[in-house]
Amino acid sequence: MVGDPIPYTGCPLDRAGDRRTQPAWLAARLTDPATAFVAVWRDSSHVTDTGEPRPVRLQGEAASLALELAEEVVFLGLETDSEEGEHAVFALDLSGLADTEVLDAVGNQGTFQDLRRIGPQLDRADGALLAYARAVLRWHRGHRFCGRCGAPTAAKDGGHVRICTRADCGVSHHPRTDPAVIMLVHDGREHCVLGRQPRHPAGMHTVLAGFVEPGESLEEAVAREVAEEIGLTVEPPRYMGSQPWPFPAQLMVGFHVQAPYAPLSVHPDELERARWYHRDELLRAPNDETFHLPRRDSIARRLIDAWLAGA
Repeated sequence: MVGDPIPYTGCPLDRAGDRRTQPAWLAARLTDPATAFVAVWRDSSHVTDTGEPRPVRLQGEAASLALELAEEVVFLGLETDSEEGEHAVFALDLSGLADTEVLDAVGNQGTFQDLRRIGPQLDRADGALLAYARAVLRWHRGHRFCGRCGAPTAAKDGGHVRICTRADCGVSHHPRTDPAVIMLVHDGREHCVLGRQPRHPAGMHTVLAGFVEPGESLEEAVAREVAEEIGLTVEPPRYMGSQPWPFPAQLMVGFHVQAPYAPLSVHPDELERARWYHRDELLRAPNDETFHLPRRDSIARRLIDAWLAGA
């Protein structure tokens, strides 16, 4: 993939998987004044409210009330600071608080913002950290009960497992990531396919995408989705990169894939419209409400930009 690294990748933490299973070590980190806490409230991330947004890291006494009120506390990993050395980082779920209470809980520092809105403004490492915290806490909120027997579950291993509390069940549930393929279809020369769905923002045109189905390889998913959505048969796809997409919990696996320049058979249940675009047409696109490409923090945009650059 050409250009800068893909947003929401490159999380600066050592996830320290061996420490998650050490309750005494985790408990000591929760009382360590150097430990940093990243708060999430109803899928909104706690960020600074002046200048470009940055994650607010609560530490010491400033974190005590939020830690006390948190519905879930998850160990994210270890962060190394050039001046202060290594310290633990935890995510706090404050979703149970009312909007009039949540800022008090964090000492009236910063604000809570939707990562979808501020993502393009974030430093890559900051975006990856907030995406990680958002995704793992959202998983916890959706898995408070066992999917096998319906009994309550309890967090374990620093919040990276939930265990069914029913003695004769006891199944372990792990954070879920849904794999999806996302692909730019091109003809090997000067044209590529872009389309849009009704739910897309006005004027946005983007690449094709779809979830991987059970028993299906990534390459098979690419071929199936292209055939279903625009009726073309493709050549073997070329892997371009991947992106954890925390809205809510996909892993987007990106490809370039070649197909013959032929009329499209657009499936109306899949797409509102789609067509071939010449490279020059996209380079001259107006970038307004009549036509614009996907947001710059998405792998969809990186796939298009890479193709435009000749990758």
